[in-house]
Amino acid sequence: MTASETTSRTSFPEARGREKGYDKEPVDEFLARARASFEQGSASLTSADVRQVAFPLVRHGYAIASVDAALGRIEDAFAARERASAMAAAGARAWVGHTRELAQEVLDRLSRPTGRRFDRVSRLRYGYRVAEVDLVTDKLARFLETGDSVTVEQVRAVAFRMQRGGYRETQVDAVLDAVVEVMLAVK
Repeated sequence: MTASETTSRTSFPEARGREKGYDKEPVDEFLARARASFEQGSASLTSADVRQVAFPLVRHGYAIASVDAALGRIEDAFAARERASAMAAAGARAWVGHTRELAQEVLDRLSRPTGRRFDRVSRLRYGYRVAEVDLVTDKLARFLETGDSVTVEQVRAVAFRMQRGGYRETQVDAVLDAVVEVMLAVK
């Protein structure tokens, strides 16, 4: 590793003991790409890209919580830039209209009957635990309807246990991503 590569490495703490962390090289590469994209004002990377990035887990990797917190701040910065750009291009009314449509789409999904909000995987496969997802989505629906207190960080940190025949992960994750998008749009 050259001197310039060493100084460009981030300073996240390492996972300790037997705990796994994020593989350092992909994290550093993504963060360098994000920094370059943001500093150049390029649209090559979006807040959605930051929200959906995933890294391999390895021993002696970066501590997951530290990287996730940094990614949250980066996502916030990209979302603020996207919001400002969209409002400058189409106006505040169009931005609010788009955000309202997305929020209504999410609310329609979350208003479905308990146990039927998302497709389920077969009984032989594992999906997200239905009762846990329904509990979280009830809270998110209240947030969208009445402004109940929920933070972006809480939505980002949601984790569900698995069960056979549970909710399809991709659908639940897509709705959680949409909730984060709505929250960042009105932040």
